[in-house]
Amino acid sequence: MIDAHGRTIDYVRISVTDRCNLRCTYCMAEDMQFLPRRDLLTLEEIADLARHLVARGVRRIRLTGGEPLVRRGFAGLAHMLGSLRSEGLGELTLTTNGVLLPGMAGELRRAGIERINVSMDTLDAEKFAAITRGGNVGKVIAGIDAARAAGMSVKINMVAMRGVNDGEFADMARWCGARGCDLSLIETMPLGQVEGDRADTYLPLAAARDVLERELTLLPSLHRTGGPSRYFDIAETGARVGFITPLSDNFCASCNRIRIAATGTVYGCLGHDQKVELRDVMRTGTPGALDEALDQLLGGKPKRHDFDIARAEPATARHMSVTGG
Repeated sequence: MIDAHGRTIDYVRISVTDRCNLRCTYCMAEDMQFLPRRDLLTLEEIADLARHLVARGVRRIRLTGGEPLVRRGFAGLAHMLGSLRSEGLGELTLTTNGVLLPGMAGELRRAGIERINVSMDTLDAEKFAAITRGGNVGKVIAGIDAARAAGMSVKINMVAMRGVNDGEFADMARWCGARGCDLSLIETMPLGQVEGDRADTYLPLAAARDVLERELTLLPSLHRTGGPSRYFDIAETGARVGFITPLSDNFCASCNRIRIAATGTVYGCLGHDQKVELRDVMRTGTPGALDEALDQLLGGKPKRHDFDIARAEPATARHMSVTGG
């Protein structure tokens, strides 16, 4: 799959639900209205769509939400997608908040998920509860330990927020290193209406890197994944830290991905509303219609997003949990 700007699209992020068992303040409103189950693709439809995408050249699939592990039957879906390794899929990964991992990590590893990202913005229990509106950081840490014990590679995703967790970057990097995890710092993205003003906590990651380098030695790394992180090796811990900079250092020129919402809506860009609807196309079964819809999406995929943290309105009305992170 090649878009109108000549970029090869071989990475797809598939949201299996817009629901979440946490309510992170920068991600969603406190009183979210979630989609009814009937509007979502069935697990079998997700697997069929994934198989079609692999046949068209997709080599990486990341399962997201909301929180994907709250979707009933998720482990079965992971097994269905893991079987696509024999058909050309190179990697199946997962982004999760980790809360439900203790009871699921072993099964997910057996399904073929070898690498996961866990969202955790602080190690401080009170601060974590405030950011997530009631979450328990101890449950997340237990999930991380369960994933590591099951043989998964774990990366921690930490949204960098000025005045919230900007004094914790070095401590988090050391904690990750001690557990054999990498760390990615992420700039806040203006997606969906939330109660606070994201501009108040926005921190360019150049500033975060300066903070880290006061205490740790960062060495440029050749490590790459399918995502936009640019990595540095941390001499003191042997682990890595990545920087995801959608606002301060745009990386759209190398974009290789599309995002599929749990409803079957496919977005060409996280920061735009350009989309096609696949659910009804799949259910009608018209020959060639699915490829026509995908080609339409690729032909109109934006060259870049238009994020501006200072703008009064968010880049899109939909929250990250709707698109799939």
